[in-house]
Amino acid sequence: GSDSRSFHISVQGTAAPASVGETSSITAVAGGQLVLECPEDAVPPSHIEWHWKGSPLREDARRQVLAEGRFLQIRDVGAADGGEYSCRATNALGDTSLRVQVEVHG
Repeated sequence: GSDSRSFHISVQGTAAPASVGETSSITAVAGGQLVLECPEDAVPPSHIEWHWKGSPLREDARRQVLAEGRFLQIRDVGAADGGEYSCRATNALGDTSLRVQVEVHG
């Protein structure tokens, strides 16, 4: 059999996507909202985990994981929210990960 997955980044707000090797780079505006997407339509369904700067992401009042992990929403973005975010989708057939470098301006 075969297994295929596609990943893309969805940025809502003022941001400029750019590709830098295997890690995407996006620019967010301070005070805005940032939504990162880790879409997966794998069968069987995947378990999705988000990491920030190499550690499991901790949700709080501003950072929320939505739709069983498909989206990471960050409200009132600040300079401290910059850094590398990654999501990993894992199921019985293997895993796939996506990395995004977020830079905050403003």
